[in-house]
Amino acid sequence: MTDRPGHDARYAIDATKLEDELGWRAQEDFDSGIEKTVAWYLDNEWWWQPLRERYAGQRLGLLKAARA
Repeated sequence: MTDRPGHDARYAIDATKLEDELGWRAQEDFDSGIEKTVAWYLDNEWWWQPLRERYAGQRLGLLKAARA
């Protein structure tokens, strides 16, 4: 599959300016952040369960063929 126009191949944040000029520091690294994210979803089924009930497993985002 060809990549879509304008799609960045990599997503990264350079927080150097935030750190140097504002003294900001990230409170989480990837591992602690993903652990907290997963824990939140496990603890908050009320948020995602209604979405899951509306999704029947079909692939989303496809255009339906035009009828002739």
